[in-house]
Amino acid sequence: MKHTLSVLVEDESGALSRISGLFARRGFNIESLAVGPAKKSGVSRLTMVVEGDSRTVEQMTKQLNKLVNVLAVTDLSTIPSVERELMLLKVAAPPEQRAAILDLVQVFRANVIDVGETALTLEVVGDPGKLVAIEQILETYGILEIARTGKVALERASGVNTAYLKVTASAKRVPA
Repeated sequence: MKHTLSVLVEDESGALSRISGLFARRGFNIESLAVGPAKKSGVSRLTMVVEGDSRTVEQMTKQLNKLVNVLAVTDLSTIPSVERELMLLKVAAPPEQRAAILDLVQVFRANVIDVGETALTLEVVGDPGKLVAIEQILETYGILEIARTGKVALERASGVNTAYLKVTASAKRVPA
């Protein structure tokens, strides 16, 4: 199972190296990593997506908490959270196909950020599922390049678990 870890660390030289080294020494791959400043000055938030069962991730969390510069570790996979990712996507768009592509990207609320003679560059923000969906649809036109940020996430202030609501809503729609 994939787990999203939110790690607050002091802004000090080598903190990211120690964290990534901890995972590497134990043979774990960090699937995605996004780092940026947190609310408090001198503190950064790392959002990592890692693969592993709950027991393994719990052990990694304990190991992370032992590192000097780590202030807090939260497994956002186990609590209601909001997650987003940014993707820049360059797609082949000859003039005769451009209108169809522009109609499609509006459904995903993607922004066109560059227009060339034979290509469009798009900016898409959303949950990882949305990014995968638009990528699959645009594949038929020819994707030239992709750059993704990796997931960023925060615990939901409302405490509402929208994943649970989606499952409940779809169960209600299923005919008996």
